[in-house]
Amino acid sequence: MFKLALAVLFTLSVAVTAARAQMVPTDAQRAACQADYDRFCLGMIPGGGRIIGCLTRNYAQLADACKKMLDAAKDETKDESKSKEEIKGAAKTE
Repeated sequence: MFKLALAVLFTLSVAVTAARAQMVPTDAQRAACQADYDRFCLGMIPGGGRIIGCLTRNYAQLADACKKMLDAAKDETKDESKSKEEIKGAAKTE
């Protein structure tokens, strides 16, 4: 029963993370990177991490505000990955 509960919890956490990755950027995030998007990534089709990838490839030339936004997004992704690994580890110990 405990393993089933962990499996359900893991599945939900993956689904939430996937949904979060596809979220539309906030107005503040969009404003921070709009000029850089227009300069480096204009015409790129959103989705699948293409815009973030484009901005990351051009990181050295980005405005400071956009760099901060990308850094914060990276930190958030690391935290989510760490949580997934902790859940996997807990499931394996049972």
